[in-house]
Amino acid sequence: MLATPYSPPSAQEQSEGKIAAYANSADYHYTLPARMKELVQFIEEQVGSPVKNRWYTDTGPILERDLAQRAGIGWIGKNTCLINPKQGSYFLLSEIFLDLALEPDTPFVTDHCGTCTRCIQACPTDCILPNRTLDAKRCISYLTIELKDDIPIDLRDKLGDWTFGCDICQMVCPWNRFAADGDPAFEDKDPPHPLTEELTLTPQGFNQRFKRTPIQRAKRRGYLRNVAIVLGNIGDMHALPVLQNALNDEEPMIREHASWAIEKIKSRNQ
Repeated sequence: MLATPYSPPSAQEQSEGKIAAYANSADYHYTLPARMKELVQFIEEQVGSPVKNRWYTDTGPILERDLAQRAGIGWIGKNTCLINPKQGSYFLLSEIFLDLALEPDTPFVTDHCGTCTRCIQACPTDCILPNRTLDAKRCISYLTIELKDDIPIDLRDKLGDWTFGCDICQMVCPWNRFAADGDPAFEDKDPPHPLTEELTLTPQGFNQRFKRTPIQRAKRRGYLRNVAIVLGNIGDMHALPVLQNALNDEEPMIREHASWAIEKIKSRNQ
């Protein structure tokens, strides 16, 4: 089991429209497999023979957090994130299965959340349940990344200014005061863009800008859907022209959410 840190949200990332900290750089699905391959090669060199292996990083039906806890990396917190007492929770999990007998590490059996409920109280959609599970269909990360349909109307306000993913339950976690700078491979290399500019991205422009980044997973229609909602939540009358132009987009989902945003801004500025 491997844990690769990424940097916590920076002040720059908290400008117009927020993106989860892990998604502000290269997609870990491309970066971590190459490293795991190198690690397997190193292991094979040490044992002097080929070793059957398979690796994953959020790419297979693997209970990563449970395995990481059993490997001694941390405990599963009330926000369902794996938390390390010296590193916090801003890290990416990956794992290598080996046809090789290794001495196991001591499992992390203690729970250090105590009576703290900051993550539960801070969640805008109330998706964090008291039994360390999530109502995933209400989670902002699910709504802005995995959901391929319209975002339910009753949850759109609650997205606030998150255009892709969410870090709120990690940002309020006291253990993340120990979070250090992340791996250089996951440093943010792209400055924030105005949301009105994002909403004008063509299919070609979207693919060019977000190629090999986590945002590509939402695809253009999903990302621009999110941008339209955020403009509706925080935008002013200056955002109306670009939203009205989005009413002509070829994607019905973008048109529907742009229409919602227009009405939201108008009602707020009456």
